Amino acid sequence: MALSCSVSLTAASGWPFPQNRNSERVKPILKEFKPTLPSTQKWSVSQKQTLAFGPTKQYPITINNDDSDTGYAEKLQTFKHILRKEGEEPIQGLAMIDAIQRLSIDYHFQEEIDSILTRQSMLLSTIHSDNNLYEVALRFRLLRQQGYHVSAGVFDNFKDNEGRFKQQLSSDIMGLVSLYEASQLSIRGEDVLDEAGDYSYQLLRSSLTHLDYNQARLVRNSLDHPHHKSLASFTAKYFFNDEPNGWIGELQELAKTEFKRVQSQHQHEIVEIFKWWKDLGLSTELRFARDQPLKWYMWSMSCLTDPSLSEQRIELTKPVSMIYIIDDIFDVHGTLNELVCFTEVINRWDIAAAEQLPDYMKICFKALNNITNEISYKIYKEHGWNPVESLRKAWASLCRAFLVEARWFASGKFPSGEEYLKNGIVSSGVHVVLVHIFFLLGQGISKENVELISNFPPIISSTATILRLWDDLGSAKDENQDGHDGSYVECYLRENEGSSLEDARKQVLHLISDAWKQLNQECLSPNPFPSTFSKASLNIARMVPLMYDYDDNHRLPSLEEHMKSLLYENVSP
Repeated sequence: MALSCSVSLTAASGWPFPQNRNSERVKPILKEFKPTLPSTQKWSVSQKQTLAFGPTKQYPITINNDDSDTGYAEKLQTFKHILRKEGEEPIQGLAMIDAIQRLSIDYHFQEEIDSILTRQSMLLSTIHSDNNLYEVALRFRLLRQQGYHVSAGVFDNFKDNEGRFKQQLSSDIMGLVSLYEASQLSIRGEDVLDEAGDYSYQLLRSSLTHLDYNQARLVRNSLDHPHHKSLASFTAKYFFNDEPNGWIGELQELAKTEFKRVQSQHQHEIVEIFKWWKDLGLSTELRFARDQPLKWYMWSMSCLTDPSLSEQRIELTKPVSMIYIIDDIFDVHGTLNELVCFTEVINRWDIAAAEQLPDYMKICFKALNNITNEISYKIYKEHGWNPVESLRKAWASLCRAFLVEARWFASGKFPSGEEYLKNGIVSSGVHVVLVHIFFLLGQGISKENVELISNFPPIISSTATILRLWDDLGSAKDENQDGHDGSYVECYLRENEGSSLEDARKQVLHLISDAWKQLNQECLSPNPFPSTFSKASLNIARMVPLMYDYDDNHRLPSLEEHMKSLLYENVSP
């Protein structure tokens, strides 16, 4: 039977509180949606919610509520004193900041780090011929990622008269590692950093055969997980495994204590997420859809790393889960006619018209409506701005993009690579996530920024491009889903007759590299958004390879490793 699409033009927009704070009493929001059938599912990290890795071990969650370490604050103050004292020496200060950031405890030392980097920036105008590659490259990277303007011309001193990097650098392993790490912060038009990256990569890769174990481990870790483009759990590995000595030993012990505290906090958040997911009941009502709250939480945990953002991580997991659920509706379950109607309901956010939808779509929309209202209400109470229209607009854009893909597949029409990528940037869901993050953080909310963020600024579109293209590089489909939403690789091969799969992959990697350069430009230069938002955008891009690194068994081994290291394992070697 054909589904009627007579959607009412009078959307049920009766929002129960004003746009900005005033003396009016804030009224209760719509009653929480509860499915008709109660959920009886019990959560466990060994069940379907793990990460769809396939058969996995069970990792019991043990909550550590021991805050009896009364000396912790003293340890922090002691290391701050060490940092202020040791950091006065230029190269020592750089090394200490690098270690602190890799261990993800820099939020404790931001004042000291800012002071050291301010002094380091002054050195740029006084040092014109420094031949210490390690120091120059590390200073360049730390200053640029902090927002200082640093010219890539600082590396010209390491080139010969013919414009090539000097041959004698090939034996400077630490310098080459630092150079490779610095090259990851390149922006468009910086050929010298592209050359530096290729040069250092080739030399470091070939050096692995004759380095000792510790050096080889450091080099391999940097090549596989450069700090700027990777999550800290991977870039900090060799710090946790090194022999403790001097200030590194002090810092390592401090980081271990902090890690245990944060680990306990994340475990508390997981408990809240599973309770919410169970109460929502979508895993019971929508059997065809993915059921992976732990995987969805991993996005939130990686995007918002500051321990103080616990509530924001929990709230962000809710829209992330709905992106996956709606994607499954479009990709594996809904008919084209049903999808058209669902998209029209979302476009107009018409609660009355939603009653005409099939039951599974009706349940999904009601859940989405309540989640959106509840998050908007919390943001309004906390920050005095009602984001509901912005959030609804983001969901509508996502569904329209999903519908475009569904129509392509249903009609057999093959889009061009440009058409596919333009739409795929929207269907990636990154915009929905970052719009929610912007409002949940509550910083820099203004009429101008709200309008800007609703229109896919480059800081969002570049991150979305990275996700979409990484997804398309995947060697195995997600969780054995039978749907089809196309890929840039397919578009490229159709447009470039005679090209090989390897040619297509090289083109995709080139586009990912270019998107990273644009993202660097947006995040490392002044922009109207707060630094916490820029960091969240970077963290999404850093998380992407883990989320789409499927093996032949449809598992995510890198993500599984990341999850275990952050949530269940001790930090001791």
